[in-house]
Amino acid sequence: MIERIHLNILREVDRQGSLTAAASVLCLTQSALSHAIKKVEQQLGTPLWKKEGRQLRLTQAGQYLLGVANRLLPQFEHAEMRISQYAEGQRGTLRIGMECHPCYQWLLKIVAPYLAAWPDVDVDVRQKFQFGGVGALFGYEIDVLVTPDPLYKPGLRYEPVFDYEQVLVVSASHRLANQDFIVPAELASETLISYPVEIERLDIYNQFLLPAGCAPARHKFIETTDIMLQMVAAGRGVAALPRWLVEEYADKLQISAIRLGKQGIAKQIFLGMRESDGQTDYLQAFVELAASLLHPVSS
Repeated sequence: MIERIHLNILREVDRQGSLTAAASVLCLTQSALSHAIKKVEQQLGTPLWKKEGRQLRLTQAGQYLLGVANRLLPQFEHAEMRISQYAEGQRGTLRIGMECHPCYQWLLKIVAPYLAAWPDVDVDVRQKFQFGGVGALFGYEIDVLVTPDPLYKPGLRYEPVFDYEQVLVVSASHRLANQDFIVPAELASETLISYPVEIERLDIYNQFLLPAGCAPARHKFIETTDIMLQMVAAGRGVAALPRWLVEEYADKLQISAIRLGKQGIAKQIFLGMRESDGQTDYLQAFVELAASLLHPVSS
């Protein structure tokens, strides 16, 4: 019979990379850990690891069971955390996953009033789930996913909380700075600066450049918004960002926002959550607060 300790062993050996390190995390001796591994392999009738020199490598059966561990253990841990909070009379922790870089600045506007309104709730923001947030929701690693691109799946629901426009950002002295809008061909000689994201997930590509068969002359990746806009202000390239974010920096930097195409690119920020958490009061309150505090950006 597979027990939870067996799943813990698989996960920690994989995470730590060695029996010695895994034994330390699990508060076991290396001998006890080795014995537990042999015992579960005997029970299952198949090896889970094979030795390659001094390294342990998972067998096909071990890889399958590791996948089970990575799906089930976060759910056990989430359940235990919730039960502990109930037992201690606490509300809990709202774990928020970020699936877009600019959303972090947006989230900062929500967190302070939320913490003031819900003093018994902690907020934990996790950004490691960029473009993998749906799996984190199903795995109970986060409770809310902030995303501009919802992926609808059975068991999840999304609430639109904020409308915005995606625009091109250029230096105030750029040749395009005084135009009301641009067409794709006008970026053919430009250096486009973006967050380190796959091209398919960038709106300026999938909703503007690629349908017109166009591409920028060069494409650079920068992780932080501040540095990206400093580069744009210095004339080192152009970028595509939400209009509301550009307007916040416009007082500090010499930059201009230009509409992408005559009609522009309209976007929304969504909050995704598990349908089973629909009655969680502090989660629903977060959604309602996010929708009420920030209003659509005018175009």
